[in-house]
Amino acid sequence: MNDFNRAIIEEFRANDGRVGGQFEGAPLLLLTSTGARSGEARTTPVVYLRDGERLVIFASKAGAPTNPAWYHNLLANPSATVEVGTETVQVNAEVASGEERERLYQRQSELFPQFVEYAKKTTREIPVVLLQRVS
Repeated sequence: MNDFNRAIIEEFRANDGRVGGQFEGAPLLLLTSTGARSGEARTTPVVYLRDGERLVIFASKAGAPTNPAWYHNLLANPSATVEVGTETVQVNAEVASGEERERLYQRQSELFPQFVEYAKKTTREIPVVLLQRVS
C-alpha cells in the first residue's frame, strides 16, 4: 500500500469515515478485497455512488490506461468487505454492463465531473462495479 492511501485509510478510520483534502465531502468507502495473486487482504479508499441498496464503484484509476489492482482482485474474488462511515459490511461484487453501466457512469459524471475527464483520458471503457450487501 502506498503512503497516500495509507494516510487516507488512517484518517477515515480515525474520523468515523470522514476525510479532508481532495476527498473532503466526497462519498468515500474503504474496499478490502483479496489479492488475485497474493491471496492477501488489500484495502483501498474508493469514491462510491449509492444506487438503491447497492454501492457502486468505478475503476477509473483517474483515467490511466490500465484498471486498478482492486478491480482485478474483485474479478478473481468477488467477495469483499467495505467500510462506509462506521459500518463494515460484507459485499459481493459484480461488473455492470450495457445500459445499467451507462446509466451509473453518467450519474457519477454528473455528480463528479472529473469522471468525464477520466473517460476522455483513456481508451478503455471504465468498469463500473456493483457491490451488493451479503445478507
